Amino acid sequence: MSLSIGMDVAVSGLSVTAEQTSIVSRNISRAGDPHASRKIANVVSAYGGVRIASITRAADKALLEKMLAATTAASAQAAIAKALEALDQTNGDPELDASPAAQLAKFGSTLQQFSQAPQDPILARTAVTAARDLANALNAATDIVQQVRAQADADIASSVSRVNDLLAKFEAVNNRIKLGTASNMDVTDDLDERDRLLASISEEIGIRTVTRGENDMVIFTDNGLTLFDTRPRAVTFSPTQAYIPATMGAAVFVDGVAGTGSTGMMGTASGRIAALTQVRDSIAVTYQSQLDEIARGLISAFAESDQSATPTLPDVPGLFTWAGSPALPPASLQIGIAGSIKIAASVDPAQGGNANLLRDGAISGNPAYRYNATGAAGFSDRLNGLLNSLDQQRTFDPSAAAGVSGTLSNFASSSVAWLQAERKAATEASDYKATLANRASDALSSATGVNLDDEMTLLLELERSYQASSKLIGTIDNMFGAVLAMVG
Repeated sequence: MSLSIGMDVAVSGLSVTAEQTSIVSRNISRAGDPHASRKIANVVSAYGGVRIASITRAADKALLEKMLAATTAASAQAAIAKALEALDQTNGDPELDASPAAQLAKFGSTLQQFSQAPQDPILARTAVTAARDLANALNAATDIVQQVRAQADADIASSVSRVNDLLAKFEAVNNRIKLGTASNMDVTDDLDERDRLLASISEEIGIRTVTRGENDMVIFTDNGLTLFDTRPRAVTFSPTQAYIPATMGAAVFVDGVAGTGSTGMMGTASGRIAALTQVRDSIAVTYQSQLDEIARGLISAFAESDQSATPTLPDVPGLFTWAGSPALPPASLQIGIAGSIKIAASVDPAQGGNANLLRDGAISGNPAYRYNATGAAGFSDRLNGLLNSLDQQRTFDPSAAAGVSGTLSNFASSSVAWLQAERKAATEASDYKATLANRASDALSSATGVNLDDEMTLLLELERSYQASSKLIGTIDNMFGAVLAMVG
């Protein structure tokens, strides 16, 4: 080997070592970034020395897909758990007995006391007050349920906006990667950025990806709707500003195709958007149905019937009334009735009414519905009849998911148990899936991330390589000097 070739080899060695050192420095500077991958300089032999053929990164497609799926599941379950925590506000502090079930039990107790001393005006007022508190508890619970639905709807709108923003950023990064790959440029940092954007998108919606030539990537929802193919596809949603029990929320559309809702293709637990839709259209609706069935049962249980010798008049609401009064609610689920239930003004002392009408009847104002015909202060038949009606076995709508038959008290207790069980299961599942997501992220980072010990070891090896190249250059310089001295 001639001295000039030897010099070329040594110089190329110094150059490659410098580039490798620069790459190691890049790795070390991003060691704390969970989305940073380890960059690798691929050195090849060339005529007259060595060169860096390409810069690649450590990657594991299978681990990345597992991390994305785990992130999607964790995000979805966290949204459901948060919503159930909000719904649990309807029960309040157990020590305050503010839940509809607790108020129902309290009302039953005051009614029992009044039936034992029907002549006591204080007990009459106490019973009516307890009834008003029960109606108010159902009204307040309905308000909370609709607030939860409205918040879920608003959060869907925020998630959709975030997805569109992320897809726009993804397009810019993906274009840089395609151009850089075609030009044989270093695109490893852009690939990291693209993976980071995928992780963020997967929090909102379940995805899968396909990589084509020149590192071009296509994104689909996990059920096949196209989110990105060369350009972002529009994700659209029309938020609903206010919610009442009968309100139906809008679907999320992906490129004009419904992705949520009864006609949607998206799974029910795939990212925040699908989970929030489940909260808005299923979980909260089921709980509202339970409240509505309690309200319907109360109105029916305390209805007044015609007390004439030959009854001809239909039953009418008594102590409890509703928006559809003077008719009784049909014997089926009445959406939103828990939001309109109230006690009749004629029996409420707070509204100038007479609490003794609870004992005597004719709360509706029609004397044909009067039970205490003689006006006896010790009349208890009507109160005992109401207690029996309160404890009567009833049928409930199966969609309420709290039992199809039982007493009102049993149904109300089942409603509380259902909500607590759902909340507990959602919280535990959220913790579990969050742990899985963290472990999947750790596994990916361990396989593809930067290890400072490894980088420092490589840095020492590069230092020795630099020293060897420098020593070779010094030796060749001395040889050139000797040759020149001999010639001179």
